[in-house]
Amino acid sequence: MNDKALITLEYHKIIQRLTDLGATSLGKEEAAKLRPSSDLREVQRRLAATDEAARAVSLKGAPPFGGVTDVRAALGRAKLGGVLGPSELMDIAQFIMGSRRIRKYVASVSDELEIPLLEDLCEPLIDAKPLEDEIRRCIDEQGDVLDAASADLGTIRREIRIGEGRAREKLESLVRSTSVQKMLQDALITMRNDRYVIPVKAEYRSHFGGIVHDQSGSGATLFIEPESVLQLNNKLRELKAREQKEIERILRHLSELAGNKAELLVSDAESLGYIDFIFAKAHLAEAMFGTRPEMNDRGELRLKRARHPLIDPKQVVPIDLELGGGYSAIIVTGPNTGGKTVSLKTVGLLSLMAMSGLFVPADDGSSLCVFDGIFADIGDEQSIEQNLSTFSSHMTNLIGMLGQVTSRSLVLLDELGAGTDPAEGSALAIAILEHLHRIGSRIIATTHYSELKAYAYNRDGIINASMEFDVATLRPTYRLLVGVPGRSNAFAIAERLGLPRAIIDHARGEVSEDELKVDTMIASLEQDRRRAESDRQTAERDRREAETLRQQIEDERFKLQEQKAKLLEEAREQARQQVAKARREAEEIISDLRKLAMEEGASVKEHRLIEAKRRLEEAVPDPVEKPRAAGKTAKIEPGDEVKVFSLGGQKGHVVELTGSGEALVQLGILKMKVAVADLEPVRKTAAAAPKKTPVPAATVKRSRDENVRVELDLRGTTLDEAIIEVDRFLDESFLANLGQVYLIHGKGTGALRSGIQEFLRRHKHVKSYRLGNYGEGGAGVTVAELN
Repeated sequence: MNDKALITLEYHKIIQRLTDLGATSLGKEEAAKLRPSSDLREVQRRLAATDEAARAVSLKGAPPFGGVTDVRAALGRAKLGGVLGPSELMDIAQFIMGSRRIRKYVASVSDELEIPLLEDLCEPLIDAKPLEDEIRRCIDEQGDVLDAASADLGTIRREIRIGEGRAREKLESLVRSTSVQKMLQDALITMRNDRYVIPVKAEYRSHFGGIVHDQSGSGATLFIEPESVLQLNNKLRELKAREQKEIERILRHLSELAGNKAELLVSDAESLGYIDFIFAKAHLAEAMFGTRPEMNDRGELRLKRARHPLIDPKQVVPIDLELGGGYSAIIVTGPNTGGKTVSLKTVGLLSLMAMSGLFVPADDGSSLCVFDGIFADIGDEQSIEQNLSTFSSHMTNLIGMLGQVTSRSLVLLDELGAGTDPAEGSALAIAILEHLHRIGSRIIATTHYSELKAYAYNRDGIINASMEFDVATLRPTYRLLVGVPGRSNAFAIAERLGLPRAIIDHARGEVSEDELKVDTMIASLEQDRRRAESDRQTAERDRREAETLRQQIEDERFKLQEQKAKLLEEAREQARQQVAKARREAEEIISDLRKLAMEEGASVKEHRLIEAKRRLEEAVPDPVEKPRAAGKTAKIEPGDEVKVFSLGGQKGHVVELTGSGEALVQLGILKMKVAVADLEPVRKTAAAAPKKTPVPAATVKRSRDENVRVELDLRGTTLDEAIIEVDRFLDESFLANLGQVYLIHGKGTGALRSGIQEFLRRHKHVKSYRLGNYGEGGAGVTVAELN
């Protein structure tokens, strides 16, 4: 990439902002090295990494980089056998902890988002917690070696504390002595050269034995170590030497442990620095309100409301621009200070940012191209030292460019051909543009020459553009208008500023008729463009309103569907609960009836049947029925097999019609009065009984139900459970008109067989029973013949 273009487009300022957003020195180092890439796949990978980090930050907040410092130098020394200091070792422990936190952060994000690039960066990070724990066991947060680092160190430090206590105790007793106090400058104990001393007046030196370690500046005070503590201080010096030696041993041991992991931890440091750099790109995107551009290598650019990232967001004017589709070059005309140069720099700088993997301050849907080089000749670069004029400076830059430009290059030219005779300058500008156009480069050039407008109009692949100017306010609007050539506003500006009308008319007369026609045509084009822009804005506003209304309707429809589904689910749940409750209560009622039948020899009292019937009716939930058309009730007669709707379609037989729209129906062993409207005939019996003759329960006609089983497997049940099942089975078999059934109870101990046969002996539907024959199951089966 052309280094001069990076400086001209102020790419280094973007890098500085990115560096400032790094959380660690490692990340800042990576950011400072960032340069644009000309490889499309590499650029897309960089942008994908930035996108992953941006989505992670929006989901979980910024990652916890606390503790991640540059420990590579310390690890390098440890690897070579050097002894690290306590603070360096603690930095390594903090680094290991920070690495673990980043791994945990990325893992938590990956549970909710797809972030393959960040996961790949975290995968090689090692788990060195044992080394961290060992360092923290020996060194505290302030970088001091702890007593618990080794048993010897703890013993030595206890002896030091005891020795210091004894030395102070001796000196304090000496200081408190009234005979000594008059010889002391101050009644205090202090330290000199790591030895306990007392301040003695110089005139009393001969009264004290011991060693003078220091004196005051005036010489009036001597700091003397009395003989009484001399041996104690010597002992303390020995203990402290031993302490220092033990500390060095501990530090050497920890340094060796760190050295063994040095290569892996250095690799982790570089990975964490790169991860921090990626998140710095995400923070920069957030600060600039940047979006991820689509990238291509076809030379196509499409910027939507692109903003220059170094201009105050409250003041910057967005631009819309397309290049590389129907045209490969844009020639921008317009007044000075109108924003032409800013537009050039915006396109160039955003292209550099995108090629570096940075989001760009533009709306979604913007796309940029990966160029093999970006060349910029922008600004007045006169050089007094090199004796170069403005024109010479521009030509020098252009000559350097022309030898490097390719069909995959972006060329940005400001005031092309300026600084010399207008006729020659415009001719030279056209020749340079034609040369670059033939090469196939993408070109954006600014100029004041009207000849270049005509050149762009007549040349395929080149289009005019201009910077909008508001004649009413005499101010530029800084909006780039592609497709509309700029026009001179000199006469309008002069008139607004108060120049006499006669002078202006005379000046207009000096302008050729062709130039006036062109100026009028451009004015007409600008008016048409403004009308079209106004219509487009109106249409866009209407479209947004329609989209908002459509979204509101869609939201309401979705809410109604959710509400409907919720109500249906609640209704289903209530129905399930009611059915389950009814089933439980019905089973309890049937169980009670069977127990009563067993206890009372199958003769249940009428009041108990009535009570059981009432409980069964109360247990049945109110069904949701489809309404039946009036007048469609079928004729019901005694002996008919019917369905009872209120009992979920339970089948029974009509015993008699009781009048008042009710019928007495036999349901298993129960008789119930049911409304005729609640009944539906299944089929009529072959010979119905006379209408007015009541049919007793014993004369209900039975027919064979092909779905009824002829055997009941009771293996694995208790006797009580088996009797209940057998009773139900015999009732069903009797109603199904079965003559013989098989009860499978197995052989076992014979207890289940004996209990069942005793029950069969007393059952009213059983005529006789026997053990199974050969081929029927033998002693494991009881065969019962029914009445």
